[in-house]
Amino acid sequence: MKILAIDSSGLVATVAVLEDDELIAEYTVNYKKTHSETLLPMLDEIKSMINLDLSEIDAIAVTKGPGSFTGLRIGSATVKGLAYALNVPIISVPTVDALSMNLWGSDKLIVPVMDARREQVYTGIYEFAGGEHTCILEQDALSVEDLCKKINDLSREVILLGDAVPVYKDKFDELIKVPHSYAPANMNRQKASSLGVLAFEYFRKGLTESAFDHKPEYLRLSQAERERMERQ
Repeated sequence: MKILAIDSSGLVATVAVLEDDELIAEYTVNYKKTHSETLLPMLDEIKSMINLDLSEIDAIAVTKGPGSFTGLRIGSATVKGLAYALNVPIISVPTVDALSMNLWGSDKLIVPVMDARREQVYTGIYEFAGGEHTCILEQDALSVEDLCKKINDLSREVILLGDAVPVYKDKFDELIKVPHSYAPANMNRQKASSLGVLAFEYFRKGLTESAFDHKPEYLRLSQAERERMERQ
């Protein structure tokens, strides 16, 4: 079985092709270009490098949110178009769940943090108990202070990763009272391969949807919606 995995939920654009237990190709860019400029050229490059016929793809995985509103819309539109054209199902994976897979096998609690602006982060808390990916706190938008309190209440060592780390690192160091560390550069951003691995688990459980039914999950109102409500 082959899965095409696409993640444009954050600053990183990343595309991968996985076949059963093997990663065939992955292309990841963390640079100041819009995902509308990068995703399809990256997929085209992968197709060329591995002689991929898209008709061989059995499903397409995508991070459904939370994350950048624009990034999620671009990823969603790209995946919906491909899935419709190829007549394959979509596997929608929560963004923070997929990010936590970067640290598969860690004996620490895993805390992905994505910058949600306004002193908030998109986050969740995970562990690998007995080799199983387990969610302790489902993904949510929390203030940095509330997240640190939840971490302290668990009284276990944690490792943090994600694009909010450099933004709030000083605050994390100040507020987190349990032992904590930060993932290295090769593990601290979205990776389509991690998304793809988790997508296989979703597929085995029958957690798929059609191109027609797929839509992003933002968790919060957009800035434009918040400003309109404030004016009203």
